[in-house]
Amino acid sequence: MEQANQKKSHQQRNHYLLIFAIAILTAIASEVKVIPYEGAPFRFGLGTVIFLLSILIRPLPLIPAGMITGMVVVLFRTFLNVLLFGDSFLSSVIEHVPASLFYISFAFFLMVIRINDFKSKPFLLATIVTFCELLSNLIEQITTSIIVNTKIPFSLEELLLLLLVAFIRSFFVVGIYSSITVAEQKKQVQQLLNLISNLYVETLYLNKSLNEIEKITANSYDLYDQLKETQPSLSIKALSIAQEIHEIKKDGQRIYAGLSKLTNLKHLDSHLISNLLHYVKDANAKYSTLLNKKINITISYNKDFSTRQHIPFLALVNNLVSNAVEAIENEGQIHISIDTTDDLTTIRVEDNGEGIPKKFIPVIFDPGFTSKFNHKGEPSTGIGLSHVQTIVQNLEGTIHVESDETTKFTVTIPFYKLQ
Repeated sequence: MEQANQKKSHQQRNHYLLIFAIAILTAIASEVKVIPYEGAPFRFGLGTVIFLLSILIRPLPLIPAGMITGMVVVLFRTFLNVLLFGDSFLSSVIEHVPASLFYISFAFFLMVIRINDFKSKPFLLATIVTFCELLSNLIEQITTSIIVNTKIPFSLEELLLLLLVAFIRSFFVVGIYSSITVAEQKKQVQQLLNLISNLYVETLYLNKSLNEIEKITANSYDLYDQLKETQPSLSIKALSIAQEIHEIKKDGQRIYAGLSKLTNLKHLDSHLISNLLHYVKDANAKYSTLLNKKINITISYNKDFSTRQHIPFLALVNNLVSNAVEAIENEGQIHISIDTTDDLTTIRVEDNGEGIPKKFIPVIFDPGFTSKFNHKGEPSTGIGLSHVQTIVQNLEGTIHVESDETTKFTVTIPFYKLQ
């Protein structure tokens, strides 16, 4: 309980520190202002832009955010007036109190409409925020007229100007927020797809292991059957081994079932081939940088289409490209191309690395084969070309390799298998 209270207190403290930071930025930005015409009763600044964008990106308690921002704006403007123009502190505070009411009112209206409920609907969000800002501006102007004891008659032109500026600022901020959100969502989708494609590969490993376990179980039971008449004690041990292996197999099957549900393609959305290729390019560009290599990765495709087989597609192409990255010593080129016709999709991954010795080409897809070892003599830990071949076979395709001046892997898959 005490730990939970400490965590809550720490979170609140962080919230208020962030609110103060936003308030200071808003106060500074509000001084970047435009006065629409000489003698105009209002001005337009960037403070609202900073305030709105901040609370959209990082949801915070709106009323405290509005009150603190309003107070900081008043104090900031007051100190500027006192330092630059020699105004009295009290009169300057009174002069700028309406500005604080703008931010308090704006935050209140955003809380009332539950702004977070509209974040997935940018146009509706911007429209609602426009009217919230307009109402807050009107409250600020009415308060100003009361404080200075003057009547500010709003003409239709002035009201339309306030509405226009609120419209532009609101749609501008929501547009920036939507761009940030889309970029972040794209990044998250890329990470999720990479994770699921890795899990998909692990299911191939696990399925292979389960098949091997099945053979060992059968062999152990055969041994028991052969020994039970002549050597009963040994036959009992053989049976015990068979039973223990069978239990291990059942555990493996449960894990396999769980992984298979996570990678079940029937329930996943389709993705454009162009997006998947860019994911592969970005991931392997980072991988090459990690290995201190300068590798230029290019992509091309003659037809963009959506596929529900994006998990095996990613696992397949990503591993062919990562193999190419590893094959290049320091600097090089990798080209990924997709050529699609009505019947076939041909995937080519070509690099100008060290190449594959001709003696290895006949066995390159055999399970356990690797020609890559690190400086300690340890074999490569990639998924192996045998598993790449398994993915291709699951898609009813073929794969072959050519290695001369460049190394080129060519995968051909029936087009309907990728749709």
